[in-house]
Amino acid sequence: MGKTIKDIKCALDERVGKRLALKANGGRRKTIQREGVLEETYPSVFIIKLDQDSNAYERVSYSYTDVLTETVEITFLEEAAASGQ
Repeated sequence: MGKTIKDIKCALDERVGKRLALKANGGRRKTIQREGVLEETYPSVFIIKLDQDSNAYERVSYSYTDVLTETVEITFLEEAAASGQ
């Protein structure tokens, strides 16, 4: 996605409102997979509104550092479908 926190933030700013799939490290060998919409970006964090039918939480937030360190992996569904993944 980007090589710096600023690059990651700029890339997410351009995609506010788009659907995404999220894969996050849940600790102790657990991987959390969720889908939702990128709702807002802030200077230090971004917020994802989750699909209500498959998640207990309404919204989650992650820092740009989580993406940089690959603790969180984001795939935008429209872009993945266009590229054939």
